[in-house]
Amino acid sequence: MEKVWTKDHPSMVMGILNVTPDSFSDGGRYIELEKAVERAIQMATDGAEIIDIGAISTRPGHEAVSKEEERERLLPVVRAVRAALPDIWISVDTWRSDVAEEAVLAGADFLNDQWGAKFDPQIADVAAKYQIPICLMHNRKDQAYTNFMENVKEDLLESIQICKAAGVPDEHIILDPGFGFVKTKNQNLEVLRRVDELVDLGYEVLLGTSRKGTIGWVLDLPADQRVEGTGATVVYGITKGCSIVRVHDVLQIARMVKMTDAITGKVILDEEKG
Repeated sequence: MEKVWTKDHPSMVMGILNVTPDSFSDGGRYIELEKAVERAIQMATDGAEIIDIGAISTRPGHEAVSKEEERERLLPVVRAVRAALPDIWISVDTWRSDVAEEAVLAGADFLNDQWGAKFDPQIADVAAKYQIPICLMHNRKDQAYTNFMENVKEDLLESIQICKAAGVPDEHIILDPGFGFVKTKNQNLEVLRRVDELVDLGYEVLLGTSRKGTIGWVLDLPADQRVEGTGATVVYGITKGCSIVRVHDVLQIARMVKMTDAITGKVILDEEKG
């Protein structure tokens, strides 16, 4: 049965599956197809409702990857994960419209564009054509902000207009504040602190803070020891209205998400089942 995306859902966990050799946190661990599928299955078991598959590293200083190499890394994993997990949402982390369309045909049903449909605006056409959600992350080529938060909102509104012009409905547009992208450490904290202003634009907001450098800066810890810091940002983000969180440590974060939804009343539990 075809899945239908709706904004009316409890907070969702998006598990990160990097099929790259150079991602900042887990580069090289899931390049082999069998390991990638095992990881996806484990994340689904741990509570992920979306698996986000990326074939290009976004770490600072990463090397560009050709379209052909991205395809070779990405598409077999999408097909294999779809075969193993027929009911899960599969997101592809790409900004290339033709790669995105090939991934959809291979089984993906969610687009995650770290350039907010500005690198290749035709990716919005792909989302509209296949009637699937698209996440628009805040990004820009420089840090030349005149009024930081207002500029972030203006940038995202430009991305929204690209999608709306392509025919993407509002309920399929998801915003990402771009924590860790073209922002200073204190600006990362500010965009998180004020993320409710993005929620107030009327679209779902996805928060991607997992293991990021700003967390390491605050806690003075390496990437593999940042689960508590990530958890703090996730819980805070949900209380400010974020509805999807993109994370590496699915098991721990899924528990925090469930508890936060219960506290905020987003999910009302049946006391008879307690």
